[in-house]
Amino acid sequence: MVPLKRRKLSDTGKSGTNTSGGTEPSKFPRVVLFLLERKMGASRRAFLSQLARKKGFQVEELLSEKVTHVVCENVSGEDGRAWLRSQGGSRPPPHLLDVSWFTDSMRAGRPVEVLDRHQLQNPNVSLCPQELQAGEPEVEVFSVPSYACQRRTSLENHNAPLTDALSLLAENAELNDEEGRGVAFRRAAALLKTLPSAVMSASQLRGLPCLGEHSLREILETGTSTEVESTKGSERFKALKVLTGIFGVGAKTADRWIREGIHDLHQLRASGQHYADINQPVTRAEADAIEAIVEKAVSSVLRGAQIVLTGGFRRGKPSGHDVDFLITHPEEGREEGLMPKVVSWLEKTTRNSYLESKDGPGRPPSNMDRFERCLSIFKLPGAAETPQRAWRAVRVDLVVSPISQFAFALLGWTGSKLFERELRRWAGHERGMSLSSHALYDNKQVNEGAASEEEIFAHLGLEFVPPSERNA
Repeated sequence: MVPLKRRKLSDTGKSGTNTSGGTEPSKFPRVVLFLLERKMGASRRAFLSQLARKKGFQVEELLSEKVTHVVCENVSGEDGRAWLRSQGGSRPPPHLLDVSWFTDSMRAGRPVEVLDRHQLQNPNVSLCPQELQAGEPEVEVFSVPSYACQRRTSLENHNAPLTDALSLLAENAELNDEEGRGVAFRRAAALLKTLPSAVMSASQLRGLPCLGEHSLREILETGTSTEVESTKGSERFKALKVLTGIFGVGAKTADRWIREGIHDLHQLRASGQHYADINQPVTRAEADAIEAIVEKAVSSVLRGAQIVLTGGFRRGKPSGHDVDFLITHPEEGREEGLMPKVVSWLEKTTRNSYLESKDGPGRPPSNMDRFERCLSIFKLPGAAETPQRAWRAVRVDLVVSPISQFAFALLGWTGSKLFERELRRWAGHERGMSLSSHALYDNKQVNEGAASEEEIFAHLGLEFVPPSERNA
């Protein structure tokens, strides 16, 4: 390692250089980074280099014998090692790492331990010797980007048994107010959903991001998981699922009811009168029928207003648990006061009347986006759960956005929930930006306006992912 004082004189801005042309001492002198531009791109490499230097890391612009860690993105282990061999050099090769090690280190504010999942993986590697001796065929070792917003996830899922198990564990964690654990399970399930074929062995998952054990090895080896089976048999889990299925009831309210001895709908008959209807999936045909009603209401009270069906239906799902609509007008400001007029028209004009949430149309709590909305229950003719009436209850959410924020609102309300969470995580950790359903701000708090979803992805330095492939 070249002494610090001597390096300041001889490296001419190549090592430890800040954006203003000066030099800064490294907090971690034993770690010297080189970011491979191949597949990463020049602008992203420059951004990540600047971020690392701000955190006190030494970053080399050129590969040299000082480099201890080479960081790559979307590069296979085979390609990375071939590139490294082409550079020559007589010293021991540096760590050849996926960008996940870099992001983990930036988050920690220090160089983290290099784990197996941080090492570059070959796209096709055979099983371990023991498995080959047992006569098992060679299988593909998967390699995928770390963030769900970098991946394309269609509705086709080759690993449903694994993702269903992880989703069950995520749901149980969320119902027990363990948000961090729930997110970890959701990310693991999202990664498995994007794989091009079924997982046959745990060795195929070696080095993938977001995957802990999460009962995966046990499921692959035995076809089941003790944690999953225990959750399925849990009376508390069953009660939480039933009670939170009631419109407007969250995990905290359900938990309080359980502690008070209430575990089923018989004890909440008055509160649960629409429970069976609301838990019945809404078909695409039913969503289209509701859309026709809402379009008529909106156009009747504001000519030129636009309405878009969002949520899972926009992602191509054939059914969903509710129906979401985003409403705007191409002239900024014309959408103000629209929601009460739409509500009034629906109540007075159509037989498909609905029951409003108790506060009626309005703005949501501060932890949600700030658009004017109405969370409602429509009375949809036909398909009733009981023969006593000729309609069934369907949850319908109406949201109004100004045209200047429409692209962000459309992106946010399309989902999936995990895809949106990963977009925001990418924006913050990888781009130093802040993304919401209202706007995108850079690190100087400048609003990066966008007229379309494609422009938002471009601002974030991501390839555009169409709605049908956001089913993370």
